[in-house]
Amino acid sequence: MSAASVFSKLKALGQQYWFTLSTPSKFFSLGFLTIGGFIAGIMFWGGFNTALEITNTEAFCTGCHEMRENVYAELQPTIHYTNRSGVRATCPDCHVPHNWTDKIARKIQASKEVWGHLFGTISTREKFVDKRLELAQHEWSRLKSNNSLECRNCHNLSSMDFTRQSKRAMEMHSTVLTTGEKTCIDCHKGIAHRLPDIKAADTR
Repeated sequence: MSAASVFSKLKALGQQYWFTLSTPSKFFSLGFLTIGGFIAGIMFWGGFNTALEITNTEAFCTGCHEMRENVYAELQPTIHYTNRSGVRATCPDCHVPHNWTDKIARKIQASKEVWGHLFGTISTREKFVDKRLELAQHEWSRLKSNNSLECRNCHNLSSMDFTRQSKRAMEMHSTVLTTGEKTCIDCHKGIAHRLPDIKAADTR
């Protein structure tokens, strides 16, 4: 069989397959297409949800050395990591909302951090320290704008026993509960990571 003949047969076969794919209703029943579309939808949703859950784990968050050697190392000595109750907050608990729509919005927003990793924005300790203030301000602004939504993944003012808190904490929390003028991040900056130069932050 000549090469031209083989090519001609392959071309005809390709055209036949393309015709089938481009006009499926001529070859498959509506029921078959509906079931196929349903199965494809389930597979897409399953894959998407799996990817979402994988990227929402502490192992994923600390997979790059920038996070592992800087903010994760700073988290470990804090009460959010080790405490008498044994309840530990992971990276997603504090940086990703739990409800689905806010979680997706946060994931889209966080996608730019991948570019930061690829371009080495904070690839060394020195670069990280230089950008610490800017990074902290971004996170403070985000938490301020969403009323500390991630903090409230675990903490609920209305469930707090103020009588077991210090006098200052009791006064602040009861005032916030009553007036709603402030949010968690207003008073709790630096609770899990070292603070940048706050004076410099106030003058910007």
